[in-house]
Amino acid sequence: MAKKVVVPIAQGFEEIEAVTVIDILRRAGVEVIVAGVSPNPITGRNGIQLVADRPITEVKASDVDMVVLPGGAQGAEHLAKCAATQQLLKEAAWQGKYLAAICAAPTVLSGLGLLNGKRVTSHPSVENKLGKVTYTDDRVVIDGKIVTSRSPGTAMEFAMALVEILIGKEKAKEINQSVLAKL
Repeated sequence: MAKKVVVPIAQGFEEIEAVTVIDILRRAGVEVIVAGVSPNPITGRNGIQLVADRPITEVKASDVDMVVLPGGAQGAEHLAKCAATQQLLKEAAWQGKYLAAICAAPTVLSGLGLLNGKRVTSHPSVENKLGKVTYTDDRVVIDGKIVTSRSPGTAMEFAMALVEILIGKEKAKEINQSVLAKL
């Protein structure tokens, strides 16, 4: 059975982080639901617009294997303020699903208390907003069911780590044979 991931996006999302994750996961055969926190089209921090597959209110944690939050300071703020996103993340955590966040988005998880005691990373600008964590400047950090990464520059490594978690190391290697990322 194919794995399923939801990627919530909101106004101000970081385009490289969102599109890289969506693209690489889809190449791996993962069903990716782009869930809009804002009405379509949703404009990223650099003016690139995406059209969500469905509103975040129509996504249930029980229907997915993983929730992946792209960063972008403004996008992360909107995700954190969205009650439906908060509920989805809490339910996913309670159900033992993977939660992944890159750049400023780990602050969304932190705001819900989901990072307490975890080893994490983020964009350096939000390190002091992550609460009671063990912070590292590694490019991708996996601690149990929490996956974090640093910035647009680490998006490909982050996406490949997600493929590895969901499908396996061999699938990540296969995908990389065509994209030739430096991993």
